[in-house]
Amino acid sequence: QVQLVESGGGLVQAGGSLRLSCGASGRTFSNYAMGWFRQVPGKEREFVASISWGGRYTYYADSVKGRFTISRDNAKNTVYLQMNSLKPEDAAVYCCAADVNPFTLGSNWDRPHPNLYWGQGTQVTVSS
Repeated sequence: QVQLVESGGGLVQAGGSLRLSCGASGRTFSNYAMGWFRQVPGKEREFVASISWGGRYTYYADSVKGRFTISRDNAKNTVYLQMNSLKPEDAAVYCCAADVNPFTLGSNWDRPHPNLYWGQGTQVTVSS
């Protein structure tokens, strides 16, 4: 059973920064692509960023490119999302995700229905 636990959400002013963390357990962390999605009430879950199983490749939604950075520490079984220059439209519940299959890049997570495990999410609120 894969478990994903997010932390680091909170309230921040527009222009500020937050770093989200996601700890994973239940299997060999380094073998699986990881990433982040976000969701606001009434809207579909939106891809934010992903990182390949080895950490070599990263992918971002156009809306966050240049502002957000995804990284992973395989020794700590943790993936991070550094969010800078936050905007009110970034406010959402941010959910960590892990690929069901090993040794994937995470390059197709922006397409409908990627095969993923999900965390419960952490709330990010951005005040204007």
